[in-house]
Amino acid sequence: MPSCMNIWFILMVSIPMIISLTNPRGESERSSGALHSVSSWVSPDDEASLEYDFYRDTCPQAEVIVRSSMARIYSKHKDVPAALLRLFFHDCFILGCDASILLDDSNGDKNRSIERQAVPNKSLKGFDKIDLIKEELEEACPGVVSCADIVSVATRDGIVLAGGPFYPVLTGRRDSTSSYYQEALAGIPRPDNDITQTLHLFSLRGFDERETVSLLGGHSIGKIGCDIIQKRISDFNGTGQPDPSISPDLLKEMRQKCQGGNQTTSHPPPSPLTSLEMNESAVGLSYFQTLSSSMSSGVGFDTHYYRSLLRGRGLLFSDQQLMNEEKTASLVMAYASDDGSTFRMDFARSLMKMSSLSVLTGTQGLVRRNCSLAS
Repeated sequence: MPSCMNIWFILMVSIPMIISLTNPRGESERSSGALHSVSSWVSPDDEASLEYDFYRDTCPQAEVIVRSSMARIYSKHKDVPAALLRLFFHDCFILGCDASILLDDSNGDKNRSIERQAVPNKSLKGFDKIDLIKEELEEACPGVVSCADIVSVATRDGIVLAGGPFYPVLTGRRDSTSSYYQEALAGIPRPDNDITQTLHLFSLRGFDERETVSLLGGHSIGKIGCDIIQKRISDFNGTGQPDPSISPDLLKEMRQKCQGGNQTTSHPPPSPLTSLEMNESAVGLSYFQTLSSSMSSGVGFDTHYYRSLLRGRGLLFSDQQLMNEEKTASLVMAYASDDGSTFRMDFARSLMKMSSLSVLTGTQGLVRRNCSLAS
């Protein structure tokens, strides 16, 4: 258990971010057909907000349980941080961090589509890992810790295990009883988005260019499946030709890896934040692999993603598009030029902001005992 001095230090470091991030919103402000800016999801009359160590009285061991569970899972599945990062992003990006992505039914209405069924979400992994952590928490503190808090805390702990930065995660989120299929279809960024489309979708959630470029650095970990980049290397925009922006040496590597032996997979296109496979042996490429021959670092979570973009070696079209706009390109160069501390600081700050997007708190929503079910 951290000492009082450690807790005080964390609070003092994070207060400037915390003040600007605890902006919950009312359930009534959700819209089923339109995307809104973050400000339209926030209600000034919300009864409660996120807190540091929210479960200190009701389940004081909650975060210890999440951390120890993640350590056990990570020891067997080194790819779980990337999978949970993507799961977290897909949840928070669509009407806030409310665990709606985890729902596997629609309040008994089998004719209503759910978020999991939206094309960008069909390749999501890690649901079973969240369920494992939830089972341990239910045994220790029945009906207390929300699925939304589990996703946020487990993602942070996974990032740390993968060599990424630590950042404080406020807790007290409640779980949604609804799923948002249409919003997921329209709102999740695509790997073939151009820079204008990507920046627009992130700006709708309140993220500026710097925050967007830092968040896309999540591609530092994980593997991009060949099915995601297949059209880019063989039939870009229906031309029957590869994307002309791919550097010749990278195109050769992509073809060798993804067309040798006619390797194919059946997953639909995911989002560009972390289009990653849970299976470590999945056919694909990582940004670390594409630069490994020129790198001295053995750490996966560093600035190799940005260095790849500087050399025209972005695996996703949407990633390489960061070099097509002056401000985002300058940010890529800035992140690639130092020891990684600037990227790590900005990435941590942006993830903390994302973890507080449009949360349900107080009497809003509920605490689901089973993360797949709405009640």
